[in-house]
Amino acid sequence: MSQGSSTSAPEPADSGAGMPGGRVPVKPTAAFMRRRVSHMIALGFGAGLSPVAPGTVGTLWAWVAWLVMQLWLPESVLLAILPAAFLAGVWACGRTADAMGVADHGAIVWDEVVAFWLVLAMVPAGFGAQFAAFVLFRLFDIVKPPPIRHYDATVPGGFGVMFDDLLAAFYTLLVFAVWTAM
Repeated sequence: MSQGSSTSAPEPADSGAGMPGGRVPVKPTAAFMRRRVSHMIALGFGAGLSPVAPGTVGTLWAWVAWLVMQLWLPESVLLAILPAAFLAGVWACGRTADAMGVADHGAIVWDEVVAFWLVLAMVPAGFGAQFAAFVLFRLFDIVKPPPIRHYDATVPGGFGVMFDDLLAAFYTLLVFAVWTAM
């Protein structure tokens, strides 16, 4: 096909560089995100497209979204959203990672969103506690202390993308539990 006759976005060239099976990773763009609902979810409705610290931007988006949802939804509904958002994330992150050719690309931020919503559902209300939770969660998600790093490297697919952030949320909540017990 000649360059001028293409009507759709070209697929990445299959140079064999960088990916098992010879696939070249797909760069996430707004056009890529809009192609599928799964991409929209996995990329945090655009938060993951941030050129700087997409995981942190995704976590900030999660915080703002949680505060907005609290205005209209009762706590019972917010808690019911968590498992549904997790399951949607397993599906969306798995499909998007496959489409991108990268197991857990930095632009995939739905894992941070759902895990931080879990943290926000459990930490005390108020800016101070939520800010401390934000800092701790980002620290655990970035540093990946044991066993987070192990599971991040060994659990495949969308579940693997989501699971390591749940462990970072658990560590964050553990610190809060120890701190409040003192």
